[in-house]
Amino acid sequence: MTHILAIDQGTTSSRAIVFSNDLKPVASAQKEFTQFFPSSGWVEHDPEEIWATTLSTARSAVESVGAEAVSAIGITNQRETTILWDRSTGQPVYNAIVWQDRRTADFCSELKSAGHEPMITEHTGLLLDPYFSATKIRWMLENLDGLREKAKAGELAFGTVDSFLIWRLTGGKVHATDATNAARTMLYDIRNGCWDAEICDLLGIPMSLLPEVKDSADDFGVTEASLLGKNLPILGVAGDQQAATVGQACFEPGMVKSTYGTGCFALLNTGDQMITSQNRLLTTIAYQLDGKPTYALEGSIFIAGAAVQWLRDGLQILASASQTGTMAQAADPEQNVILVPAFTGMGAPYWDAECRGAIFGLTRNSGPNELARAALQAVGYQTSDLLSAMRSDWTGLSEETVLRVDGGMTASDYTMQFLADITGSKVDRPTVLETTALGAAWLAGHRAGIYPDQTAFSAIWARDRRFEPDLSSDARTEMKADWDDAVQRTLSRS
Repeated sequence: MTHILAIDQGTTSSRAIVFSNDLKPVASAQKEFTQFFPSSGWVEHDPEEIWATTLSTARSAVESVGAEAVSAIGITNQRETTILWDRSTGQPVYNAIVWQDRRTADFCSELKSAGHEPMITEHTGLLLDPYFSATKIRWMLENLDGLREKAKAGELAFGTVDSFLIWRLTGGKVHATDATNAARTMLYDIRNGCWDAEICDLLGIPMSLLPEVKDSADDFGVTEASLLGKNLPILGVAGDQQAATVGQACFEPGMVKSTYGTGCFALLNTGDQMITSQNRLLTTIAYQLDGKPTYALEGSIFIAGAAVQWLRDGLQILASASQTGTMAQAADPEQNVILVPAFTGMGAPYWDAECRGAIFGLTRNSGPNELARAALQAVGYQTSDLLSAMRSDWTGLSEETVLRVDGGMTASDYTMQFLADITGSKVDRPTVLETTALGAAWLAGHRAGIYPDQTAFSAIWARDRRFEPDLSSDARTEMKADWDDAVQRTLSRS
């Protein structure tokens, strides 16, 4: 038994990847699932479809190598997405409210106006925003008949997606999460390592709803044998961005990774230092091992690959996301079309839940190529904003810091070269792009005694390609000024 199954439950698809004892992917399966948009700014998933796609992909991947070859499971998941279920039946009481959902924006504004944000930030490292799980839980309790009474009676359980999957995989025997996921709920005191009674009381959330919080490499129970062919221990859990940080071997303070999937998320390892951002970045837990949290500064961008999906599915101007790089290269160099993809508001460092996307610089000759270029360049511009904020917050991040990248969009050479150009940073793309799943696998495999420690794991991290900046300082300054102007025109006005 020298293989690890990594379950990677993402925002638009569920994946399962089996890694061998030398940390190489040897089998995988993936299925997309439905996105629901019941109202403007609302985003939901069907928890049963999340479970069905997770189970079917896990089964497919395990069958490829044989259940007897698999020793443990690691789970990584879309963070902040909120599920409530009945403890007796295991059935969800409502759709999952996705991290992108903005329905609680007005309530968050009320809390800010009442002066609660400083306390919440001090305790959780987060800002008051609909992004996080806490106000989503409150919305369910306030708006769905009978739920508050059931919650008070201890009949309901809350979880981010990892908790829901653990519950289902263990047949309802384990209600748990890890510190990285707990840190994204806006209910967890990241300094003291416990659920925050003061915030729960403020929001009217019974603490009986909440799961047990464990290390990222820990014992999360054992799967029912009927699900995957035998009982398998779940030994690693981390939110997707933290799992990618682990998978990129960003174990030293000052190392930074950026993941490009549906959104974009950059994490800067700050070691045992909790850095309070002066630029509206988030303070979070990068991973927790042996009871000791490692902290990070995080910049969250809500829309990255989702902008390409919009071009494909919404505007229908391309058939495949892989076309965008070629289209961008064919775009008219004389046009300066800028897309600010605030489809669900803007994340760091702006945190504007009310603004919506905008396109600037359109001419009569603008077409699909220019829009494709604008969508890819928006990723670079937003990352540049994050790195500038990180450098301002923490002197440990120098101009020479290399940005390690991962996620589906990193397969685009055009996007990665523009990222290097606009940030002025070297960009390293690893040989294994699925570093999120790799991080989950390492956590479980290390706990199982199969995979090496952090130092040895870092030594085998391998680079596929380095992208060097190839843009003059003057050109970079001019382009960023145009982007800044577009953003300021997009932000909502109070």
